[in-house]
Formats: sequence, C-alpha cells, structure tokens
Amino acid sequence: MGDSRECGHCSSGECRKQAALDHLEVCRKKIVVRGRRVILERLLAGHPATADDVQAAVKLPPGISPRCFGPVGRGLAQAGIIWADGTCKTSRPKAHARPVTVWRLADRSKAEQWLADHPDSADDDDLDGSSVAQHGPLSPAFPSVSTEPESAANIASMKGMK
Repeated sequence: MGDSRECGHCSSGECRKQAALDHLEVCRKKIVVRGRRVILERLLAGHPATADDVQAAVKLPPGISPRCFGPVGRGLAQAGIIWADGTCKTSRPKAHARPVTVWRLADRSKAEQWLADHPDSADDDDLDGSSVAQHGPLSPAFPSVSTEPESAANIASMKGMK
C-alpha cells in the first residue's frame, strides 16, 4: 500500500489505471467530450461504436497520445448511457489487432440529453494540451510518450508497463 492511490478494494494496478483515467478526464476534457460525442452520435444513428471510431473522427494535435481517449467510454457507461457489448479486434495497424470495447446504446433519451448538455466547441480548437500546465503532467501510470514505434522512450515505457 505504498502507493497513495491504492484504495484497498482493488489491485494497485487497477487503482493506478483509474487514477490515470481520472487525470486524463480533467486535463484532456475537450478531447474526451469530443470522443464521447462521436460515440453517442454513432450509437444514435444505429451503429455500434469503438475506440477506432473515436480515433478516426477526433484529430489529435502533434505530441498528444491517443491514450487520452481512455476515459471516453467509461464515463458514459457509468452514467448508464452506453454499455459494453464485448470486444472486437481494432482495425488500426498501430494497435496490432488488440481488443477494443464495442459500445452499444443503453438509454436513447439520456444520450440525447448528454449531447444537448455538452455541445462541441468547434470554434475552440485548444486540443493541444495547454490545460496540462494547470493540471500537471500525466501520471506515471499513463506516461506521455511518442506513439511512434521507433521512439526509444515509447519502447522503454512499454517494457515498464508489462
């Protein structure tokens, strides 16, 4: 229990993951909101949604890791708006066919209300992470590294995340 983020109810790895997702939700709020809008718009149109849909629709500025999309589905599921319907293999080559969650609509009226309450600030293109100065860097559980495979920092980070 040396890690102050441990809650005593789950493994320390799970606690660190939740703390990292909470941090991303705060410091990448605009990106997370845009990702949630993508999921809900797709689900309301009658299609399932995955992280692949979010990454295809929300363009990230250089230097921002797509791991910032981590909290996108979680918050909507916790609110009872969507539910996880298993997994499928990602279609993104960089993700090496790893499983991604398939999201389905749980409550249409809640989804429509969420979209009304969270309009896309299309004129506000501050997705570059400038809010990190207010919230601090990403936690060690979710290091900010290049997503390029040849990046030495990325390789070292992946070795430490096993």
